[in-house]
Amino acid sequence: MAISTRLRVIGLAVLMRWTVCLSLALASSLLTAVDYDLVVRHGQVIDGTGRPAFAADVAIKDGRIVGVGRIDGTSRHEIDAAGQVVAPGFIDVHTHSEDIAELPVAENFLRMGVTTIITGNCGSSKLDVAAFFAELERTKVAVNVGTLIGHGTVRLAVLGSSIARPPSAAELERMRALVDQAMLDGAVGMSTGLIYLPGVFAKTEEIVELAKVVAKHGGIYASHMRYENSRISEALAEITQVAREAHVPIEVSHLKLAGPSAWGRADEILAYLDRARADGLTITHDQYVYTASSTSLGSRIPEDAREGGPDKFRARLADPVAKAKMIAAMKASLQRSNYADFDFAVIANFVPDPSLNGLSVPAAALRLRGKATLDDQIETILDLESRGGADAVFHGMDEADLKKFLAHPLTMVASDSAPRKFGDAVPHPRGYGNNARVLGRYVRELKVISLEEAIRKMTSLPAHAFGLVGRGSLIPGNQADLVIFDPAVVSDQSSYSDPHHYATGFSDVLVNGVSVIRQSQLTGERPGAIVRRVR
Repeated sequence: MAISTRLRVIGLAVLMRWTVCLSLALASSLLTAVDYDLVVRHGQVIDGTGRPAFAADVAIKDGRIVGVGRIDGTSRHEIDAAGQVVAPGFIDVHTHSEDIAELPVAENFLRMGVTTIITGNCGSSKLDVAAFFAELERTKVAVNVGTLIGHGTVRLAVLGSSIARPPSAAELERMRALVDQAMLDGAVGMSTGLIYLPGVFAKTEEIVELAKVVAKHGGIYASHMRYENSRISEALAEITQVAREAHVPIEVSHLKLAGPSAWGRADEILAYLDRARADGLTITHDQYVYTASSTSLGSRIPEDAREGGPDKFRARLADPVAKAKMIAAMKASLQRSNYADFDFAVIANFVPDPSLNGLSVPAAALRLRGKATLDDQIETILDLESRGGADAVFHGMDEADLKKFLAHPLTMVASDSAPRKFGDAVPHPRGYGNNARVLGRYVRELKVISLEEAIRKMTSLPAHAFGLVGRGSLIPGNQADLVIFDPAVVSDQSSYSDPHHYATGFSDVLVNGVSVIRQSQLTGERPGAIVRRVR
């Protein structure tokens, strides 16, 4: 055979072998090709918009929802949600999660269906928003995270320890610049804590000027108002003044009526807010569904006594006249709220002496001082503050008011909590059970609101109010944040005396299309993203 003929034969044989290999490879790719990464099948979908539940499948690809309805085709994974509700992941707009890099799984949030959190509330946040976000992207967290810029944080950065005064014109300009930079870096708005230092010393005019910067960026102004007690009308007047003069949407943080002297005014408060909305203001509110609040025990001490930091406070304690003034003010505050003593306050965390955790103030006074008179209780509070301060739980709300606030269509659900270190101290149970408590107690048991309405308050309502585009509803194109739960059994297991119990009833939680809880077990995945407000 000629050389040229042999070469043609060899070439033909090589070509045939390559053709066979290519055909086998193509057949293999066709056999393994899939339409979706995941399909959730057979569930009752509550899509977050408020419309009634409907039977449907949910298809996910590349971290997004690509179909809701009858889904044909193949997928890499499937979840059978028969007998369960499939809903958007819950959005908690009021958290204190600046330290989430230390607890990046945030299991207490995941276990009650929360997939997105907003931190930086009550006037306290990271000052450098860009650096905060960069840290979280390096660490990788399990939930999506957004932040407000804290007015108190900005105020301290500019005024330093001299906080019992208004800022100068130059200082106010520096505060504006810091807020502006935070908004440019992705903050969703600004928060105030007007019962806390240094916010308590801020005048309304100062807040208005900073809120105007927020409004320029399309942000929201969220406020822990100046009063939540019998003076709440004054606080509402202030927050609506800010909204009106700054042309900014406002969020009333953890709407409540604190103290017996304020109970029974929920209808009045809601009517005031509705009138303000009718006048053209954009106002929403959030709420945790417990009749106790939680903050520092030192908040019961007059703010002017705590101004200037621990050393100045201890110096005032050593001054008999200044101390007598503190004690008189604390007694007057009790009387205004119709409290006989501090039995409503329970120590949640006192680092120097954890044996006090879980004790009421009278019980702590009895242990420390041998007596539980009102004077001994006050001495105990002052002593704990002088030793670094304590966190406390305050039992001071009426459930009838709580239910009325929850029923209002513009009240969303938010925990006012942080990532919890399991077993540490005796914190408020809301950090473990808030969303589950809504679904169990207030939907299933008391029927205050429907299941669809509860889901809307946890999903599309906060997404819309805080500008979180692409989240909050199960529609094609949105990010695939999902929660799957059994509405017949979902419940909060955490209590005031024994808080360290995760919510139950949630079988699966997905963040950006990735399972973070699968068949009630943590997967170890941390697919959370940074969320920024979109105008």
